[in-house]
Amino acid sequence: MCALEKQIFVNVDGQQFGPLTDRDLQIWIQETRVLSQTLCWQEGMAQWLPLGQVFPHYFQAAPMPAAPPVPLAPDPAANYQAGGAVEMEIVDSGLFKMPKITLNNSQVVIEAGAMHYMRGPITIDAKLPSMGKFLKAKFTKEKAVRPVYTGTGEVYLEPTFAEYDILNLNQESWVLDRGAFLACETCVEVGMFTNKAVSGLFGGEGLFQTQVSGSGKVLFLSPGPLERIELVNDQLVVDGSFAVARTASLDYSVEKATKGLFSSWTSGEGFVNTFRGSGTVLLAPVPNRYVTLMREFGGIRSMLSSISRRSG
Repeated sequence: MCALEKQIFVNVDGQQFGPLTDRDLQIWIQETRVLSQTLCWQEGMAQWLPLGQVFPHYFQAAPMPAAPPVPLAPDPAANYQAGGAVEMEIVDSGLFKMPKITLNNSQVVIEAGAMHYMRGPITIDAKLPSMGKFLKAKFTKEKAVRPVYTGTGEVYLEPTFAEYDILNLNQESWVLDRGAFLACETCVEVGMFTNKAVSGLFGGEGLFQTQVSGSGKVLFLSPGPLERIELVNDQLVVDGSFAVARTASLDYSVEKATKGLFSSWTSGEGFVNTFRGSGTVLLAPVPNRYVTLMREFGGIRSMLSSISRRSG
């Protein structure tokens, strides 16, 4: 019988096991029932010796293959490819409305502070503007930073009792009411539109408004349902600041409702907003009923608070 075929005995924790065949010993080693320092004995040995000394070849493990590198979590910004889909929709609960923006390996620009919650591997990049842009934003009271959301997933914006609407630009430019802009695709350029001094001061629209240009989707806020007015070499006169958006091709000015000062006084109409030319105006002439209730309730609450303070 050759040496490897001899019967082997092992001592584990003071207890003797055997006889074991050569094959049995290999199995025990694989199952870690015995270790290299476990004492063993077989015929011809003068004393018990460690297995690793008697059978060193059984403990010479083959070199382990190099483990593959652990895959890092994908960086949505790095994987972004131009042309990824951006879907915008309005979730209507019956009481309030909430925008939902779905990204598919794409990007979207969102007004700072407008995000409610999001899901999926999406990164937010909010780069600091240059000093010139920062000072300009401070002067115009516009947001200095508009974060870019990149990746795949869903972004939900803050719910409101008012209305949300979506513009689909096709190589055109629109002027939005101040504070109306919420989000747009990155292929849309967001800038500032400066109204004439008199129009900005007396028209209720403000001296500066947000301008969006190019092609892509734009999400914006309005106080109520929109009415679309198409003008073709025509004019639209609005008594109030409820023109939410207009094409930049239209001329906007603030004028007296009547020619004479006395006529303005007797008619009850003062200054009106006038839009001339060819283009589109989006009006919100009737606020959302919930917005109206909030305004009315807010007025009553303020009045009661004032009375309470005076009586106290």
